[in-house]
Amino acid sequence: MNSIESKVARMESSSQIKLVGVIGSGIMGSGIAEVISKSGIDVVVRSRSEQTAQATKAAIEASLNKQLAKAKITQEQKDSAMSHVCVTSKLEDLANCDLVIESAVEDLVTKQELFSQLDKIVKQSCVLATNTSTLPVIEMAKSTNRPDKVCGIHFFNPAVLMPLVEVVRPITASDETIALANDFVKACTKDAVQVVDRAGFIVNALLFPYLNNAIAMFEAGTASMEDIDVAMKGGCNFPMGPFALLDLVGLDTSVAILKALHTEFKSPDLEPRPMLKKLVEQGKLGRKSKQGFYSY
Repeated sequence: MNSIESKVARMESSSQIKLVGVIGSGIMGSGIAEVISKSGIDVVVRSRSEQTAQATKAAIEASLNKQLAKAKITQEQKDSAMSHVCVTSKLEDLANCDLVIESAVEDLVTKQELFSQLDKIVKQSCVLATNTSTLPVIEMAKSTNRPDKVCGIHFFNPAVLMPLVEVVRPITASDETIALANDFVKACTKDAVQVVDRAGFIVNALLFPYLNNAIAMFEAGTASMEDIDVAMKGGCNFPMGPFALLDLVGLDTSVAILKALHTEFKSPDLEPRPMLKKLVEQGKLGRKSKQGFYSY
């Protein structure tokens, strides 16, 4: 019996969700998988190659080791979390999952193709969820033959630390699907908020006009990036200024979110600012590329 099969064969728990698939081996995918594993739920992380899959498992262990070194978790808790994690490069290894969370690139066509493939692979009772930060969940639901079992489960970065999860309800989702999503979020010891399927949901619909306007203010020469960040931290008690936050989110992700918001709401303030687009064109994506508005 391989490691994935052994996950399926574990003793039954009281939860409806015994095995979760996570698609995506980036920062969000590995963070979500770590949250799930620490909650005592088995998780299979699917990456596009065996090399990146193993790198994801190593990243989860490294994160747990940092928490262990700071005495935030015990050795027993670390070992338990790792026992719940396995990785794969094959979508077919998600066949027995009760829930699959897609956290791939923020591109609608890519996500639709994944949902169409998953629909043919996973069992009929499986709920398919997306971690999209702003794309229409209904468009992913329409790519399946189970639109009633598709919803959004949007974690925030870094998933291990951020307490909030947005549970997004497209018009096709059943009450049972949303109840399962809420139960899952609770099992992960996160706080769930309910939102209808509208671009940006709650947080990003409010946040990104502010971030985009901060760039416009800098472009206009009103103040430096550093002073804008200091002002919003000291004047509004925000933990981070807008430019540091944009770098954390990822500038390419920020452009994608703003484009989706602009398409939905048509406001000129939502058109990604020229400086933001230029940085992305230069490959300066924020923390993940070591350079964005700031250097890391």
